[in-house]
Amino acid sequence: MICVALPGLAISTEQGQLTGRGLEGIYRAGRRVLSRCQVRVAGREPLVVQARMTSADRARFTGTLRVTPHGGPDPDVVVERTRSADGTERITLQSAATRPLRLPVEVALGTDLADLGAIASGTVGPELPASVHDSGLRWTGATGTSCVTATPPPADALASAGLLRWEFELPPGGSVSVELKARLEGAGPARAVGRAATSPLAPAQATGDDPRVGPLLATSVEDLQALLVRDPAHPTDTHLAAGAPWRCGLAPAEALAASRMTLPLGTRLAAGTLRVLARTQVTGQGPRSGMIPGPRRDAGAHLPPSCTGTEATLLFPVLLAEARRWGLPEQETEELLPVAERCLTWLLAAVGDSPYLRDPQPGGPLRCETQAHAHRAALLGADLLDAYGRPGGGGLREWALALRARFRQDFWIDDPGGGRPVAARTPDGRLVPHLCATMAHLLDTGLLGGGELAPGLLDKVRTEQLARLLGSPVMDSGWGLRGLGAKEAGHNPFGHRSGTVRVHETAIAVAGMAAAGYEKEAGALLRGVLAAAEAFDHRLPEMYAGQQRTEGSAPLPHPAACRPAATAAAAGVLLLTTPAGIRPDAPAGTVTLRPLHSAPLGEIVLTGLRIAGAPFSVRVSRLGLAMVEEAVDGLQLGA
Repeated sequence: MICVALPGLAISTEQGQLTGRGLEGIYRAGRRVLSRCQVRVAGREPLVVQARMTSADRARFTGTLRVTPHGGPDPDVVVERTRSADGTERITLQSAATRPLRLPVEVALGTDLADLGAIASGTVGPELPASVHDSGLRWTGATGTSCVTATPPPADALASAGLLRWEFELPPGGSVSVELKARLEGAGPARAVGRAATSPLAPAQATGDDPRVGPLLATSVEDLQALLVRDPAHPTDTHLAAGAPWRCGLAPAEALAASRMTLPLGTRLAAGTLRVLARTQVTGQGPRSGMIPGPRRDAGAHLPPSCTGTEATLLFPVLLAEARRWGLPEQETEELLPVAERCLTWLLAAVGDSPYLRDPQPGGPLRCETQAHAHRAALLGADLLDAYGRPGGGGLREWALALRARFRQDFWIDDPGGGRPVAARTPDGRLVPHLCATMAHLLDTGLLGGGELAPGLLDKVRTEQLARLLGSPVMDSGWGLRGLGAKEAGHNPFGHRSGTVRVHETAIAVAGMAAAGYEKEAGALLRGVLAAAEAFDHRLPEMYAGQQRTEGSAPLPHPAACRPAATAAAAGVLLLTTPAGIRPDAPAGTVTLRPLHSAPLGEIVLTGLRIAGAPFSVRVSRLGLAMVEEAVDGLQLGA
């Protein structure tokens, strides 16, 4: 159970006690402030009867005790613990006894001040010795100092045992509380970005025939807020961390992808993310000039790791262009335009005389999804340059046209089933024919003006074939899109890129197939992810096992998945807005609706979205008809 409000984390098991085993503990900025917090009442540990997340940053554990001698089997004391990501824990004892109770309470505390990476790799040292401090305990190590303060102050504090003690008198029906606050000294204020009044995400809501839509959107927005991080050098700019607990820092490609999927919640997150990444852009001379740097990412058994810097560089102009369509102010767009231009200049320099964009490392392959990212960046980038009278749009469109013509020849193989795209081409021309989820990016062409989508790399016939393949049982697990087809060599239901369901790619497939008119396949994937979300209490992990859904089964968690994860939470927003087909063009003052006529979720009402910075609400009926219920004055409905 992971409570998140970055830079704070609280990781617990369902037993409620923090024992110091595994990842358990309270964290601040990746360091374990408190690893052990064990409560005993009247000499015994409460029996936990319920553990639940009450919000993205808070968990509640309810336990019971039987303290009255010869009182029968019924518990007469309830112990409730509310643990928050900011390091606060409130312990409340409620008496149901018929006589007054004298209850001794002990809390055993300890920490190692270990770094999260060291904990994950199993290289943690022993607990540090404690000292009595103020109304609690303090620990000091080579990496810093942490302390726990208690309200009310304990009657006794034993540093050698790391123990705080109280003795409470409870009348019949009475209650008493103790509040513990763990903090890392010198770490600054504990207030999380997402809890501030200036959160960049609109508090959108969903209602409708399907009871899962409301909790999924609410949890997705909560998780996104919990993962918000402020740029220390520019505090007004925020971006999303990749996920908890493993990736609480900036991952450029994931931050851009998540910001793009959350554009229906406003453009402020996109603007902050773009500004943060603009400051990382490589400048000067050389082949990397213009790139947004990013680490390498595992690509499964059949391909070498990919360069997320390439993906981020291609996503930057796409996000800027689409954020403008959703209402990013012209001044902010113009300020970021030179960075987008440098990304596009890098693209054309990287391809040179070739129609394709190769991986930057020596001997790198030509990846199918990289060509899709590059094609989309060229077309949306050209559209953006034209809008501001900047040169270069014509050259980008010419290259994109040449790429389309060659791609349809070189990245498609025919077979008795109707053919398929290839995942990649190696430098020596060998095809990598495996059917994989990254092909969904071929369906994601991007938003142009007037509600029109950019053309894709595939023609209509091959787009239909790809939609059929992605919707087939070898790819659709019933819980979402498998990373690698179930019949492909090397398929592993738990493989990061070789069989798990990755929520981001499933959402891209749903939105892409819906936009292309393949509603049956899109609806099946959409309903599958909603069923998985329900099994995960509506907090979608970044990935889960791609095992086939059967009657009475549940999706299997992946032990290494981040949960919450930025792209998974943002995918919840994209999945739930897809049935409405919202295509804004704020500069032109229009919004076009292309709803799913099959209405896969029945009636759905989305309120509190944002277009041009103003509230926007839309209703999709059971007949698949869409109606705008709230919009900024002057916004016209496009044809």
